[in-house]
Order: sequence, then C-alpha cells, then structure tokens
Amino acid sequence: MPPSKLPAAVASLAAELARLPGIGPRSAERLALHVVQSDAETIHRLATTLVEARRRVALCQQCGGLTESQPCSLCADPQRDPSLLCVVERAFDILSLEKSGAYRGRYHSLGGKLSPLNGIGPEDLRIAELDRRLGLEPVKEVILALGSDVEGDATANYLAQRLASAGVRLSRLAQGLPAGSGLEFADELTLSRAMEGRRAIE
Repeated sequence: MPPSKLPAAVASLAAELARLPGIGPRSAERLALHVVQSDAETIHRLATTLVEARRRVALCQQCGGLTESQPCSLCADPQRDPSLLCVVERAFDILSLEKSGAYRGRYHSLGGKLSPLNGIGPEDLRIAELDRRLGLEPVKEVILALGSDVEGDATANYLAQRLASAGVRLSRLAQGLPAGSGLEFADELTLSRAMEGRRAIE
C-alpha cells in the first residue's frame, strides 16, 4: 500500500516508528499496519509496557548505565574488580560487553562521543564525572572501549591526553571491532577477543 493511501493515523504511527534505530520506512509501515489490526488488549499492553519501561529505567548515577535502582547492580556488585574501569560511549555498550562475558571490572559511560561538527564537546559528556571517579576509586587501569570511527578515535585520543597524568594504566580494545561503527554491532566473541587483546596506550 503506497504511503499516500494510508489512513492519516497509520501514516503518523509509521512516521513515529521510523524514528526508532534500525527501523526503515517500509518496516515502520508494516509495524504500523500490524498494530492497527491487532486486538485492543494487546496494543494496550504494549503501550503500557513502553510507558512503564521509560518511567522506571534511568541512568545509574555512578556509571551511567541503564538501571531501575541506584546504584545499578553492576556498580553494587562487590565481586566486580574496582581496579578496572571500562569507558564506553553509551549505556547500551555496557550491555554489549556484559554479553561477551570477558570483563569483570566496572564501567563508565560517557553518554556520547566528541563531535565538534555537531557541537558536542568535552563539557557535554560525562568526563568530569570520570575525573571525579578516578580521584575517589582505586582504579589502576582505564580501558577505552570506544568505537573505531573518526569520532570514537578522537574521543579516545582526547581522554588519553587528559588522563595521562592520572597515574593509571591506559589501554584500548584490540582491533577487530567493525571499522567505522560502535560496539553494538559487534558479536560477543569479537568483543571478548577485543577485551582480552586490549593494548596499552602510549
């Protein structure tokens, strides 16, 4: 069915669904048509779950990961190694690394990456919080687990220079990650090998 023939409500729903990552216009249209043809109880349950998830899930005040409690379960876990701190771009990168099972330290999400063209500078990321943690926690190694695109490299280089005098070992995940993309596109085995083969930053 061409978009011009869709009822206005369906077209509006498809337009909103197309804003979601990984959902193109055709997929959004199919989802919208499925939704309006489903029974009301199913759709009400879906809508309630969406609103409830958004209401209950927040960022951990310590690491910046997704959580329903403060601090999150990873930060509160006494079995995690406090001497290792893995810095990632986004909260969902923590989930990707946890699936690999290769890391048992703590995390710190920056909330993004440096992007001067988009007006994102160091003050827009959780870098000051990172500095504060390094002053308070017994961190011996900071692992930069950032994407291998231009902005990820720029962010890693900036942090390496900024943390050079912090008295901690700096390392970065080994290559083998998808070039020009983030951690969410890497499979568990690739992430595991990248974590195990991380290298020191000179």
